[in-house]
Amino acid sequence: MAAGAVMHTFTGSLADVDRGVYEELSLRVARHPSETDSYMLVRVLAFCLEWDEGVAFSEGISSTDEPAVVIRDRTGRLTGWIEVGAPDAARLHHGSKLAERTAVYTHRDPAKVMALWAGKRIHEAERITLHSFDDGFVDAAVAVLERRNAITVSVTERQLYLELNGSTLSSAIHDHPLV
Repeated sequence: MAAGAVMHTFTGSLADVDRGVYEELSLRVARHPSETDSYMLVRVLAFCLEWDEGVAFSEGISSTDEPAVVIRDRTGRLTGWIEVGAPDAARLHHGSKLAERTAVYTHRDPAKVMALWAGKRIHEAERITLHSFDDGFVDAAVAVLERRNAITVSVTERQLYLELNGSTLSSAIHDHPLV
């Protein structure tokens, strides 16, 4: 954990009907001093929405060699490279070469994020999808964020239902293919 990092816990459940994933959640998340609450919350949502055996948080902002969320198989081979925010094209290119699957989750304007990648070389860009949420969704969730959080994440037909500390929010999960 980075010096000055603030620990947040998320306890609850995940029910992703679209993928047939049902899990109990008990997450400890270190928020680096330079990391915004919005970034951290989207990192937690990306972890949930990408949940698979071997999913883990990386060292986060303090790690330059890994994305925000990684997925490894039982042998330790990298199978998922999941970025958060607005990574540069070089990181996506690198991640796409290393992992079977690459995705990005953002709390920013997806058109502006994609504009950063226009004309840049990204390995197998056609396999990468940028995921975003309805306007105001992340801000509303951040407003009820605490150090210890009760969370329920439900997904059905690409609609995200988030219960966070007694507040219920929902958003479509918007998919923006890079190509």
